[in-house]
Amino acid sequence: MSQHNSLRASSNLGAKRNVLKRFERVAILKSRTQWKEGDRVTGLRKTKPPE
Repeated sequence: MSQHNSLRASSNLGAKRNVLKRFERVAILKSRTQWKEGDRVTGLRKTKPPE
């Protein structure tokens, strides 16, 4: 009998995520010089994850 997809080993943990955590978005914006210390962390502009 085959195993359901949701019960398989965690081989998908290394998959590319399309949603970033807030600290990851801030780091990307800092590298692009679009965010500086003291700016608000809410309402950040959209960013694409690095490839």
